[in-house]
Amino acid sequence: MAEGTGGTRERIKAVALELFTEQGYEKTSLREIAERLNVTKAALYYHFKSKDEIVSSVVDDRLDRMDELVAWAREQPATLATRRAVVARYAERMFIDERPLVMRFFEQNQTALKNLVAGQQMRERMFQLAGVLSRGDESPAAQLRAALALFAVHATWFAVRAPELDEQGRLEMALTVAEELLTPIGNA
Repeated sequence: MAEGTGGTRERIKAVALELFTEQGYEKTSLREIAERLNVTKAALYYHFKSKDEIVSSVVDDRLDRMDELVAWAREQPATLATRRAVVARYAERMFIDERPLVMRFFEQNQTALKNLVAGQQMRERMFQLAGVLSRGDESPAAQLRAALALFAVHATWFAVRAPELDEQGRLEMALTVAEELLTPIGNA
């Protein structure tokens, strides 16, 4: 691996996500990740001591983005326009570049993620973001609509079986469904 440390870490995360998605988090070993990268386990260990560290690194990138989004959203008025903007920013920023792979990883490894600190942190941020989306309407229906609007972004990557649908088409579909869910919030 002749690339810089940052590039190496990114490559390790990408390959690990591929394997975690193909085989499952629990069934993938550091040895298998090293083999797929064509490096020694010691070289991999230099960057990440465990699979948990790899997942934490992937999630940490997203937690930072979510924290920024939540902070921005809290400064905006509790309007439908803000809710639309929050979901659009979430969809565009959270899963840049490796969007389908990350979404499949999260979907296929829910049990393992539930037990990892990184997974618990991601879940908490999702609740914070859903809370911002339902701000001004504390009804259970508004809370559910907000959470489902975020889930619509996720679901387009694993629930919609349409190989002909490209990334832009999936994004547009997710935002359309999210808007349908968000429109009634605050209008009771």
